[in-house]
Amino acid sequence: MAKKLKVTIDRDECISDMACVSLCPDVFEMSEEDGKSQIVEKYRVDNDPSTGIVPGELEECVKSAAEACPVSIIHVEEVEE
Repeated sequence: MAKKLKVTIDRDECISDMACVSLCPDVFEMSEEDGKSQIVEKYRVDNDPSTGIVPGELEECVKSAAEACPVSIIHVEEVEE
């Protein structure tokens, strides 16, 4: 079974510094509506821009983005699918 990761963003706390987008553009993008980080549509859960399920091969990318976030609002956890 392929490893998957659940990625969540506390968007209310986002300061829009774009570290996550710079490090992991496959998963993160900036919202045109509010200028805050969000999960790209491809990986969103129920079209929620703050929650996504991403494939395990993006683990290094999403964890780097989470660690680089200056306000520590990106959370990554393994999930069983």
